[in-house]
Parts: sequence; C-alpha cells; structure tokens
Amino acid sequence: MARLIATFGYIGHLRPASGTWASLAAVLIGLAVFQTGHGWLIPVMALLATLTGFWAVPLYLGADRSADPSEVVIDEVAGQWIAMSFTAIPLWNHGLEMGLISGAWPGWVAPFLLFRLYDITKPGLVGWADRRHDPVGVMLDDIIAGIFAGLTAMVLAGLYHGVLQPWLS
Repeated sequence: MARLIATFGYIGHLRPASGTWASLAAVLIGLAVFQTGHGWLIPVMALLATLTGFWAVPLYLGADRSADPSEVVIDEVAGQWIAMSFTAIPLWNHGLEMGLISGAWPGWVAPFLLFRLYDITKPGLVGWADRRHDPVGVMLDDIIAGIFAGLTAMVLAGLYHGVLQPWLS
C-alpha cells in the first residue's frame, strides 16, 4: 500500500520527468472533480494526499531515509493540489467554469506551471526543505512549492483582473 501511495498508482515510474507526469495527473483529476461541481474537494484531496504521503513515504524509503527517489511522487500530487486550491476555490465559489480548454483555463495552467517552476528551481524555503534529506523534507518541499505557486497564481490573477484587464478595456 505504501508503494502504491508513494508512486501515486505507479505514475512515478513514468519517464522522463516523473514529477511532471504526476503533477499533470493531479491537474487532470482536479479538473474532473471540479467539473462535477465539487471544487471544494480539491483542497480536501490535497490534505488527504499530504497526510497519506507523510505516512507512505517513510515506509517506502525504509532504511534509506535520506533518499528521494524519482518514483516517489505523492509529494508532487499534494503540492499540485495545494497550488490548484488557490484558484479552484474562488472559481467554484463564483460559479465559474475551470475547463481543460474553455472557461477559466488559467486557473489550472498557472498553478501547474508555477508549481513545476518552484519544484524544479527550489527557491528559498523550498530548497531548505529539500536539503533536509529525510522523509519530511521529501513531502515538505512540495507542500511549500504548492503554497508559493498558489499564492503567485492569485497575485497574477489579481494583477490581470484588477490592473491589466481594466486598462485594456
């Protein structure tokens, strides 16, 4: 069970860029859930992925607790859903659509791209958590990257809707 969770149903074994594949799978699942009218479930899924990740990752790593193998991607899934929550909840609260190619598509594209950027470049606190080299660090760097990505997506949306869009009108 720990292997199934840690690799997010074995998506972590996809190559290359297993973290990006996992993030993309998380976005697609998030979009599907949003389309059912239950956008509030995205942060719930983020919480569940985080909690199960904190349980599964140490078990999966076993004695090699300093490793962060590329197939462990539950941390990317949790971080991606955290990032997506920052845009999904406001869109859901306002009854707006967040579709794959229609509606408020920046509501998932921006969190996806920003999360991958923060996860790969590991700025500031993301890098600090990554350098822990333990199971907590495996999860924590992506949680922090997800928070950073979500906040950045909200700032960009605010700048667009509050400054740029009125100026262009």
